Amino acid sequence: MKVGCFALVDPFSVFEHQLKRVAGMGFSCADVTDTHSGGLLGKEFGFTATVSLDENPFRIKALFKKYNLVMSTICAHANLLDPSSPGIYGNNEIIKAVKFASMVGVAHVISTEGEPHTDWCARLSYEQKLAVVADKLAEPLELAGELGVKLLLEPHGPITGTIKGMTDIMNLLGNPQALGVCFDTGNSWLAGSDPVEYAKAFRDKIYHAHWKDMPKDMLPQRGKIFGCGMAVIPLGTGEVDIEGCYAVLKDCPHLKYSTLEIAGDDNQLKSYEYLKKLGAE
Repeated sequence: MKVGCFALVDPFSVFEHQLKRVAGMGFSCADVTDTHSGGLLGKEFGFTATVSLDENPFRIKALFKKYNLVMSTICAHANLLDPSSPGIYGNNEIIKAVKFASMVGVAHVISTEGEPHTDWCARLSYEQKLAVVADKLAEPLELAGELGVKLLLEPHGPITGTIKGMTDIMNLLGNPQALGVCFDTGNSWLAGSDPVEYAKAFRDKIYHAHWKDMPKDMLPQRGKIFGCGMAVIPLGTGEVDIEGCYAVLKDCPHLKYSTLEIAGDDNQLKSYEYLKKLGAE
């Protein structure tokens, strides 16, 4: 299993700067981490590391080649539990991400339902929430199947964060060939799940993994919040059984690339060394 890095190493810096830094730390792969539709002022004026899903994807591919990095995934983390709106990252952006990935030969697009931000979701039953999410994923999944791309769901919301929720949403979608799992050690723990058991439950469907450890002071948050972008401690120093997760993941039949979601150079490099001692590359 190869270990890569989130392409969000330094704040207020453009995407190419992130790739240069990732390569400089010795990593061989990275995700396209922050994506959006259309244009973005922050990108044009040089203070955000984002990639437009409407730009020429071959320019992004060329940047990865310039720094001798593999583009491991395209991230398309969405809000699928709130009402559809042009101003909400959702179904439309996931479809664009699938097309983007297909054009440059990236096998995996990562998405999730996210946490809702309006009262709309609070009034829905569990079954209605499943239906709302499945409805928004059905078309991207059909397109992904036609284009040979895998759409991977990550535990990063109240449904995907639990083994039952992930199982139910996959079953409702009919478990198509284009559907898989991006396992996240920290997010599954934060949602209240046992990360090792979560990895075991979806072992044959895991195509990518995100590495995070969670500090003890996050214990009161378990089951109350669903996912975080970055960990702030090195792997092996927190509450998550990283070694137990690795023992499951090393035998996953489809898992080739994984990503550190950890803030701080020192924390990242310590985590990389930790995983290499377990057998990762």
